[in-house]
Amino acid sequence: MSEQGTGQQDAEQGYDFKAIQDRWLPVWEDLKPFEVPEGLESDRPRKYVLDMFPYPSGDLHMGHAEAFCFGDIMARYWRGQGYDVLHPIGWDSFGLPAENAAIKRGVDPREWTYANIAQQKASFRTYAPSFDWSRVLHTSDPEYYKWNQWIFLKMYEKGLAYRKASWVNWDPVDQTVLANEQVLADGTSERSGAMVVKKKLTQWYFRITDYADRLLDDLDALEGRWPSKVLNMQRNWIGRSKGAEVEFEIEGRSAKVPVFTTRPDTLHGATFMVVAPDSDLAAELAAGASAEVRMQFQAYLEATQKQTEIERQSTDREKTGVFLDHFAVNPVNGERIPVWASDYVLADYGHGAIMAVPAHDQRDLDFALKFELPVRVVVEVCDEDGEILADPSESGVATSGEGKVVNSGELDGLDKVSAIAKAIEILEERGTGRATTTYRLRDWLISRQRYWGTPIPILYAEDGSMRPVSEASLPVELPAAAGLDLKPKGSSPLGAATEWSTVVDPDTGETLTRDPDTMDTFVDSSWYYFRFLSANDPTQAFDPAEAKKWAPVDQYVGGVEHAILHLLYSRFITKVMFDLGYIDFEEPFLDMLNQGMVLLDGAKMSKSKGNLVEFASELEEHGADALRVTLAFAGPPEDDIDWADVSVQGSAKFLARAWRIAHDVEVGGAPVGADFSAGDKALRRSTHQLLIDGPQLAESYKFNVIVARLMEQVNVTRKAIDSGVGVADPAVRESAEAIAVILSMYAPYAAEDMWAMLGHEATVALAEWPKGDASLTVVDEVLMIVQVDGKVRDKITVSASISNDDAEAAARASANAQRAIGDREIVKVIARAPKIVSIATKPAA
Repeated sequence: MSEQGTGQQDAEQGYDFKAIQDRWLPVWEDLKPFEVPEGLESDRPRKYVLDMFPYPSGDLHMGHAEAFCFGDIMARYWRGQGYDVLHPIGWDSFGLPAENAAIKRGVDPREWTYANIAQQKASFRTYAPSFDWSRVLHTSDPEYYKWNQWIFLKMYEKGLAYRKASWVNWDPVDQTVLANEQVLADGTSERSGAMVVKKKLTQWYFRITDYADRLLDDLDALEGRWPSKVLNMQRNWIGRSKGAEVEFEIEGRSAKVPVFTTRPDTLHGATFMVVAPDSDLAAELAAGASAEVRMQFQAYLEATQKQTEIERQSTDREKTGVFLDHFAVNPVNGERIPVWASDYVLADYGHGAIMAVPAHDQRDLDFALKFELPVRVVVEVCDEDGEILADPSESGVATSGEGKVVNSGELDGLDKVSAIAKAIEILEERGTGRATTTYRLRDWLISRQRYWGTPIPILYAEDGSMRPVSEASLPVELPAAAGLDLKPKGSSPLGAATEWSTVVDPDTGETLTRDPDTMDTFVDSSWYYFRFLSANDPTQAFDPAEAKKWAPVDQYVGGVEHAILHLLYSRFITKVMFDLGYIDFEEPFLDMLNQGMVLLDGAKMSKSKGNLVEFASELEEHGADALRVTLAFAGPPEDDIDWADVSVQGSAKFLARAWRIAHDVEVGGAPVGADFSAGDKALRRSTHQLLIDGPQLAESYKFNVIVARLMEQVNVTRKAIDSGVGVADPAVRESAEAIAVILSMYAPYAAEDMWAMLGHEATVALAEWPKGDASLTVVDEVLMIVQVDGKVRDKITVSASISNDDAEAAARASANAQRAIGDREIVKVIARAPKIVSIATKPAA
């Protein structure tokens, strides 16, 4: 019998989750069963299970409870299958929310952040996920962000980190730039909710576009392992388009303007050019125009800058624009076409210029009709009946489908595919274009004008030249917040930290200035899964030998809201690390599980809406085990859970019944090591079917089905105890032990207490799952139903392999069936062995 504790003291009171939690939490604290020493050498197979680490904005919430429940189920499952499992935890602790909260409260962001971490850590301890607490990291620790800076320098050396002036997304509330991925579909900031505007700034970028093809093509290897929704979102965001880059000459300008088009077959239909008002090209052309045009253009540019990209691209808005007093030359027919500026073209699309083919593009057509520009049909598009669609200049509807090419010289009569190939051939022969590929993906803007982030390790000389900080000088630590004005004002507070920002070169005596910006916090989370491998190593970001042993991550768990931002950046950094020779794989996460949301009455929980279910109060009222079982049992992990529809009390009752079985075995059951083969066949059959089905269910994320099967097993075992089988039967102990081991994935406290009552040493979390014996699941005998004229008249025990003829004979021989038939005549017998025999009769003649 284990000395760690038993259920004896609970015999009178029954299942008491608080007493059980108090009993086992200190035992686990002492045993540290989930620690995996760095450099561990073991012959056992390995699994790396990782949860998307939390942001310390306050205590844990119900979303955390769900996500970390599922990750922990998988970590505990793989330990039960005989694996060494790395399951670490850390905090994504830099960023705007903490900084804004600290400003609001008048405290240092460090104080706010680390107080929240301490609170979340305490809640995690009670919730009992099987974390390796020896590898904890906080991204706001210098010991961590030193390696952010190291990665930046490696990227800088490779030409993947660069600085340029460009139009950026500006959050007017948080007073900082945003990456394209941080602007929501409605044009608002995902951070503050403010409407994002455009602003021209000099910023730092990571050249993620160099990896666009690899990021796109490598998604194919993740099919069936990542959710389809996530794969499609990544593909759409990268947005690869094949077509041609066509060079347009603009009169009076020596450099040609490259324009990308997916339809070079329609070049003969290009009757004007449109450039983005906020592009450098538009500014250049306007500067060479008349005074009147310059004035019109400046007013138009200012109006454009007040609009969101969503507004600018809306097909419903009336088209506006300014003629720039310049003409371009169509490279396929030599036609002079006017150049306009219009807000429906974006500066970061291609080179900020398009060829307008109004007959076959609705926005171009709307613009042409508004400003009385030519419309030329170059593709005859037919309706379902084969009739050529009306001329767009008359109908007002562009014909964007496929058809025969017309009015296009050498391309006339060709279909779309042939015409595109021929058009590219002609462009290449003339030196005015070439086949090319473009992407929706833009380079990752990483610099932010705020305090609470990783300082960028770049120094500037008085002449503006840049010098990277030496690796030996890392980390460049943040200065203390005291004395700095952290309120958003459009420039980084670090610029005012004069003592910190001024550096004297010890070799030359030259005065240098630090870059005042900090890195986007997605840099922190783009590689943390590597740092966990060497969390306590001060000499390197991670040990490549440890990466070879543990990585990539076998099982990643987190929300679908990170489908683009975090996952795309993580995949990019992994590929960079591969190219630098530090790892031998290119994808960071092999399998992914996205959990749904926890709702209340159909709505997302919110303090402002007053529909918040507090994690802490649920934990206090019902205990960790009941909370975890409820979340797992509510439905498939990817589905949303409505807390109004679940029953935590029902989960607690189930746990009490399971716990009572172990208690009964402790009091009067078969001893530890009993010969199970002598046990009740029916109960053993149920137990081994559960052991056989469990792994497949776990690995396909059917956690709720396993809970249902555990509930069935508890019921079957209780019936066996209360019936003629009795608690002393070895099959009851076998079932109780199987229940405890499998239940430990969901309810670690109750399972541990059961394990102790069953006479085993802690901890059940490290006990391997018993192997299911398929031979024991074969059914020898079954109950066969006998119906007479549609009514059940008997249930008889027959061989599971009985034939239809023998089944009919057994049914006819049944005394109950004979009484029901009486003197009536049997007219038909249908036998479906071994399940049922149906006898139909009629009155005797």
